[in-house]
Amino acid sequence: MRLLTFTLPGESRHRIGALDAKDRVIDLGAESERAGTRLPFDTSSLLSLVESGRAGLNAVRDLLSAVRAGTLDHGAVRMLAPIPRPRKNVMCVGWNYLEHFQEGERIRQSGQELPSHPVFFTKAPTTVNGPYDRVPFDPRVSDKMDWEVELGVIIGKAGKNIAEDLAFDHVFGYTVVNDISARDLQRAHGGQWFKGKSLDGSCPMGPWIATADFLDPNDLRLTCRVNGEIKQDSSTRFMYFRISRLIAELSRGMTLEPGDIISTGTPSGVGFARNPPEYLRAEDVVETEIEGIGCLRNELAAD
Repeated sequence: MRLLTFTLPGESRHRIGALDAKDRVIDLGAESERAGTRLPFDTSSLLSLVESGRAGLNAVRDLLSAVRAGTLDHGAVRMLAPIPRPRKNVMCVGWNYLEHFQEGERIRQSGQELPSHPVFFTKAPTTVNGPYDRVPFDPRVSDKMDWEVELGVIIGKAGKNIAEDLAFDHVFGYTVVNDISARDLQRAHGGQWFKGKSLDGSCPMGPWIATADFLDPNDLRLTCRVNGEIKQDSSTRFMYFRISRLIAELSRGMTLEPGDIISTGTPSGVGFARNPPEYLRAEDVVETEIEGIGCLRNELAAD
């Protein structure tokens, strides 16, 4: 299934839906009311569906088997990030594609060896932005904004000290993340990435969540385009630390909960490592796409 959060024209109330085979939207709340069915989650919150676990997913599958076809064109609704306001920071992974390690090494020239453990950092919940919404751009805050296409993993079942071979039992699904980064702020704060990664609206996400049974995440093409020009083009098969390892490492001594979001790192092609470096400017349009999931399209707008 592909599950999304959206609003209807003229409304502010969040709704959750599923896409049919023709990419039309099935409004789960409206269809459950029409069918006289009570769903075991809040139909205005995809986070509530994630937290409802297997019971919620089974209820959605039963509803969709009766509905089969959507009634709303997805271009006629406003799509939000699937989880518009996570309860925690978005958990992110740095330097997780081998060619990206090498790309950064050319910049640092430090002779640093490849790590034996992942590098983790977070983005504040206020960074989360819609799949087609504008990203604030204020050169007084940062004039070195960079793009990063990443696969996002949504945790579906709580766990602590999760074994690698059981990690995928805890995955609800996958989404597209653009980890937009203020490179000058990253450097200005002593190499601590939090501030440079946490500007408002700097984490476009979506357009929906593909549930774990919908695709295999281990060999998906990732691309990023800026104003139509391809900047990144790789595959998740080149991840240095695999999804199962990331979940196992994060959960050591730290409980992962339903709705937690893990952004799994970006491949080569980022702006700061280009020669000469390239950065985003107002009115630039960034498209970040992952095969089998979907494409984000975000314009940078003067803030």
